[in-house]
Amino acid sequence: MKQVDLEKYGIDKERLPYHIAIIMDGNGRWARQHGMPRTVGHREGAKSVRDIVETSSIIGIKYLTLYTFSEENWNRPKKEITSLMNLLRNLLRKEAEELNKNNVRLSFIGRLYKFPENVRSEIERAKNLTASNTGLNLTLALSYGGRSEIIDGIKKILADPSIVSQGLDEGKFREYLYDPELPDPDLLIRTSGELRVSNFLLWQIAYTEIWVTPVLWPDFRTEHLLQGIAEYQKRKRRFGKVNATLY
Repeated sequence: MKQVDLEKYGIDKERLPYHIAIIMDGNGRWARQHGMPRTVGHREGAKSVRDIVETSSIIGIKYLTLYTFSEENWNRPKKEITSLMNLLRNLLRKEAEELNKNNVRLSFIGRLYKFPENVRSEIERAKNLTASNTGLNLTLALSYGGRSEIIDGIKKILADPSIVSQGLDEGKFREYLYDPELPDPDLLIRTSGELRVSNFLLWQIAYTEIWVTPVLWPDFRTEHLLQGIAEYQKRKRRFGKVNATLY
């Protein structure tokens, strides 16, 4: 197991973010910069996933959510989609055993029914294999969109006759999201330098701290994750409240 030096980055282990979400952006640009097909960028990006999952597990992050494949990604060229499906299927088949060995629980959010049957079967297998694990909770957002999640939640509400008598508030609405047990992220990291949230966890990131790095996802490694956590720990989270010490 690799060693992770939190003190080097001034990180207080007692104040780690409970839930980190990451928009893994830049695979295509990385491939273009290296004169390679986009598919190579996606394969290199998978190496970053392994590194960040391992580091998060080692340092004690409880929840990690990765924006893996968006609803909009279905609009990419057919050849790229096919390559992504093959990569996803093979990674799930290969990595599930390692995740299970390391006590990582794997979950999924999104419109999973859109995936080919051979991918859905690997999703189900990986989920069942790791269901009882108690370490890092790793969630992959697949065929995911924040607006889609809200719309799908509203559809469930309209189909639930009990909602009329129970009433609806923010807590009740959460029950209709893809994963009601998934806590709101404390820290959202976006790679590649783009300053947008790209339809990711729109309901959940209302008070999430956002950190953007210019590093493209295939180059993102432990040191960058720790830089983001260190920056997070410098911030004062008020959740819309007034800091009384300023008055």
